[in-house]
Amino acid sequence: MQFFDSHCHFDFAEFNVDRAAHWLACNQQGIAKLLMPGVAPTQWSRAAQLCEQYQGLCYAAGIHPHWIEQQQWFQKNAQGLLDEPTQAKIIALIGDENVQAQKNGSSHCVAIGECGLDKRIATPLTLQQQLLEIHIEIANQLQRPLIIHCVHAHNELIAQLRKHKNNCGGVIHAFTGSYETACQYIEMGFYLGVGGAITYERAHKTRTAVAKAPLEFILLETDAPDMPLQGKQGQRNSPENIPLIAQVLAELRSVSCDEIAAATWRNTQALFCSQ
Repeated sequence: MQFFDSHCHFDFAEFNVDRAAHWLACNQQGIAKLLMPGVAPTQWSRAAQLCEQYQGLCYAAGIHPHWIEQQQWFQKNAQGLLDEPTQAKIIALIGDENVQAQKNGSSHCVAIGECGLDKRIATPLTLQQQLLEIHIEIANQLQRPLIIHCVHAHNELIAQLRKHKNNCGGVIHAFTGSYETACQYIEMGFYLGVGGAITYERAHKTRTAVAKAPLEFILLETDAPDMPLQGKQGQRNSPENIPLIAQVLAELRSVSCDEIAAATWRNTQALFCSQ
């Protein structure tokens, strides 16, 4: 079995002590590929360096809504939205990252994001929506898929994706929602990122959704070092847990783990590695 962790912050400091040993252990379990989402421009170069160092890694360029107000060049206008120089800066930074990767002959930068909407954070939702719209426009220009983060904002996100259509699809990272919500994303060309949330027996709605959703629209992810599995709360999450997530998904769908591994590998390759 081969596995692809479609969302893992393997570049974060939590893995600095044992990253090489960790990736070797992953490879021994059949975890052959891993995508590191972008959260801020200062982090992209680190992700790119790791892609050169470890075979099977790739990354995305994007600005997570939690990090946007921490950027030194961040400025708002009188309406509390991103001012024009800040918008231009975001477009230039993400565009340059992709162009530079191509000039260097690298195919490691494969997506735009992670971006999205999160009602848990202090950043105003209207500003987050504006930031997401910018990412959609960039993804369309560069013909790249989107990695989208959504917390307690499915209605707002679906409305925005219908208004500002993207051309290359993407993934709803760490999907936790109903089957009806899942179907709306799939109809718009998005995959569902399925992670440790489904290992919690109390997550009835999400477990039902991923059990019923078409397997050809499901990706596996860990979001490591965050989102620990049931029974591992308080511990650093790891890409090594991908086979455990696959096994739970197989049980929910009453199929073999081999079938889950093959389908999700094929899905993730099609989304991120077919450009």
